[in-house]
Amino acid sequence: MFFNSIDFAIFLPIVFFLYWLVTNKYLKLQNLLIVIASYVFYGCWDYRFLALILFSTIVDFSVGKMLISIDNNKKRRLLLWVSIAVNIGLLGFFKYYNFFVDNFVSAFQFFGQSISPNTLHIILPVGISFYTFQTLSYTIDVYNKKLKPTSNFIAFAAFVSFFPQLVAGPIERATHLLPQFYKKRTFNYNNAIDGMRQILWGLFKKVVIADNCAEYVNVIFNSYGDQTGSTLILGAFFFAFQIYGDFSGYSDIAIGTSRLFGFDLMKNFAFPYFSRDIAEFWRRWHISLSTWFRDYLYIPLGGSKGNKKLKIRNIFIIFLVSGFWHGANWTFIIWGALNAIYFLPLMLTNKNRNNLDIVAQNQWLPSFKELLNIMITFMLTLLAWIFFRSDTVSDALSYIINIFNSSLFTVPQLSENTKTTLVLILFFIGIEWIGRRDAFAISKIGKLPIYIRWMFYFILIILMFIYTGKEQAFIYFQF
Repeated sequence: MFFNSIDFAIFLPIVFFLYWLVTNKYLKLQNLLIVIASYVFYGCWDYRFLALILFSTIVDFSVGKMLISIDNNKKRRLLLWVSIAVNIGLLGFFKYYNFFVDNFVSAFQFFGQSISPNTLHIILPVGISFYTFQTLSYTIDVYNKKLKPTSNFIAFAAFVSFFPQLVAGPIERATHLLPQFYKKRTFNYNNAIDGMRQILWGLFKKVVIADNCAEYVNVIFNSYGDQTGSTLILGAFFFAFQIYGDFSGYSDIAIGTSRLFGFDLMKNFAFPYFSRDIAEFWRRWHISLSTWFRDYLYIPLGGSKGNKKLKIRNIFIIFLVSGFWHGANWTFIIWGALNAIYFLPLMLTNKNRNNLDIVAQNQWLPSFKELLNIMITFMLTLLAWIFFRSDTVSDALSYIINIFNSSLFTVPQLSENTKTTLVLILFFIGIEWIGRRDAFAISKIGKLPIYIRWMFYFILIILMFIYTGKEQAFIYFQF
């Protein structure tokens, strides 16, 4: 069930009505309703994969219960590895089985040997990379005694399957989201209105910005050999805003929907394209994943402690694993490696934490230096996005090579619709810039006079109706 579908537009009010008007007096009943609604929401894709969520839920719930009753460190460590093996094993099988088999065959062929192993036509369960990491956060935190294990199976099942963020995050920590299922929720009008406002902005990002950009991105990337260098730059530019509008739009809808039900989810994007260096970009892009890897992989490896070789090793591990998390393709691994290369000079010179506040914090416009740094960071990100979007490494390299010729200095091949898309992106950037200090770009619009506020809402809604026919699946559903 897509957030931008008629099905969800019917599903959400029904669940909202039952949640606040039928089950509101009973916390356990509210949690049970969330579990049922979440399983219906997920089952609309493929009901068979509900068994995977239930199995993962039962395993991690059971491991958590056993961890608290065992003092022996070896047995506790074994239990932790059971949870890791089950979750990563499921993820590895469904997401990476054919990747490893194909590369195994290629390695043998390189040495002149020919083998014919069986590959499987495996359907990737939607959202498996997200809910797998979410359940792992629970067992790891219980093992490290940062969280007491729960004895409430319904609350835990609701935490694992919570439908607003089940499919594409944010990847919530058990320490943050799980305790919210223990507490009685009361309806808060202001939070609900703010949630609706964030849902509206998320839908605008998805329907108007991302889906509109996708139309031209697909054409340009699928025929990059026939395009001018300037048009290829435009294609990469459009993809940058497609993936940002698509993914951050999903996160906005997820966070806004959660607020309708009295839940607080972590912020997942913080205006990343206004970053002044790559380190700042990664503090602002897909925050729930980057902090997950930081806390559960990077720091246990030693983080930024130790000698220079260890620091370099840890940075490459964290970015390569992040790339591989996104998909079973060498393009994602190269994308991760590029970001590691971008990041290393900052870390080795202790400049990776220079830009902790939002750009132009107390000013309307950035300084020339800030603007230059933003542009350089964006161009580096653009280059990496080409690998992320391409089907193969060869396609990505050919795309980049085709950029750098005399046609780079020509006017891009623009249709009237393309020009309109550029205007919409500029409008979008302007709104994001104005609201860059806030939780999301239009969170403070409620303080404006009512006629200005509603006129702005009306513009967003009209634009969504105009472009709703270009519906595209959310990019991160494939991860």
